[in-house]
Amino acid sequence: MTRVSFPPLTVKACVFDAYGTLLDVAAAARRCERALGGKAAALTEVWRMKQLQYTWLRSLMGEYVPFDTVTAEALDYALAAVGLGDKSGRLRRRLMAIYRELDAYPDAKPALRALRRAGIKTGILSNGSPGMLRAAVKSAGIDPLLDHVLSVHPLKIYKPDPRVYRLATRAFKLKPAEICFVSGNGWDAWAAARFGMRVVWINRAGAPAERLPGRIAAQVRALAEVPALLGPGLSTR
Repeated sequence: MTRVSFPPLTVKACVFDAYGTLLDVAAAARRCERALGGKAAALTEVWRMKQLQYTWLRSLMGEYVPFDTVTAEALDYALAAVGLGDKSGRLRRRLMAIYRELDAYPDAKPALRALRRAGIKTGILSNGSPGMLRAAVKSAGIDPLLDHVLSVHPLKIYKPDPRVYRLATRAFKLKPAEICFVSGNGWDAWAAARFGMRVVWINRAGAPAERLPGRIAAQVRALAEVPALLGPGLSTR
């Protein structure tokens, strides 16, 4: 993993992607493991893949719908793809309800606390619709640790459109290079870097680097490693 400390005093805010970065997208299927009959992992993979694909395709088609609708459509596809019948709709409703209350990764709160102790502002920049994000950050207990929770919804277009990343510079009143953007999604990380942000990629799976425009500042395996990158002495302890 590449770890690069940023020059002191250059980063004034740290903005995180939500789903797959602070929030564990596998949590919904994991909590329904018995009902899914051993197909939780397969469902999670297809659900997430289609969810992302639908945001990209809808942006290209000019057919925006809120992220909760995209998430439900992706779930319908995933249930069919892995062969899970759900005539009553009970399983679908349960999975969608849990998706609004996803678990935060265990190191999310300590990382956010460490940044705030150091005087670095924090926020979320997400494809999630406002209602989904409000429910998720409250359920995960991270809402008091965030200065801004920003949704693409007012723009009616999804990442990686550059206008999305501009939402953060406007909200924090900072230049792109004064913001550290943190994402567990490689395509998102590279897009933010192309926009001009200092980017940390949380590469939990050890995936290869993306072949996309932009240059990330660092890649690490966990959120717990982020604070130390932003300045000497910063720690999650």
